[in-house]
Amino acid sequence: MKANYERALKAVLVHEGGYVNHPKDPGGATMKGVTQAVYDHYRDSKSAGRQTVRAITDDELQAIYRSQYWNAIKGDLLPAGLDYAVFDLAVNSGVSRAARFLQAVVGAAQDGLIGPATIAKIGNPTNVIDALCDKRQAFLETLGTFGTFGKGWTTRVKGVRALAKEMAS
Repeated sequence: MKANYERALKAVLVHEGGYVNHPKDPGGATMKGVTQAVYDHYRDSKSAGRQTVRAITDDELQAIYRSQYWNAIKGDLLPAGLDYAVFDLAVNSGVSRAARFLQAVVGAAQDGLIGPATIAKIGNPTNVIDALCDKRQAFLETLGTFGTFGKGWTTRVKGVRALAKEMAS
């Protein structure tokens, strides 16, 4: 549902605070969830000079989240709540992984691109939210950095599950 983008982004940004550059985070320097690499690519596409991700503007942040995450996961076409759960997963673990995880839990071909065939298989959004969050948590627990970031990731997945189910009802 198109109306959920603003609410979903606000919820994502709760978990994607300010500037972070943790040595064990493979994403490197990140501001409000946008990595330096993503920001460089965005600025290059606009023929703007590169600068630190710390300088990202709210307009740039909105444009990046809308085009590279929300639109990429077809957020406007997903049921309420599930749109947020997939969006948050895409921001945290990549768009392709989010799409493949959704496809896996609904029984669609796992090509990493959400389209009509994936959407047609969704069924009960609340059940899909639970299955998606379970799959996400299981994946996170396999990562070598779980010892460092696991508590925060687990808290995030629990929060995403709860808010997504609330949005779905």
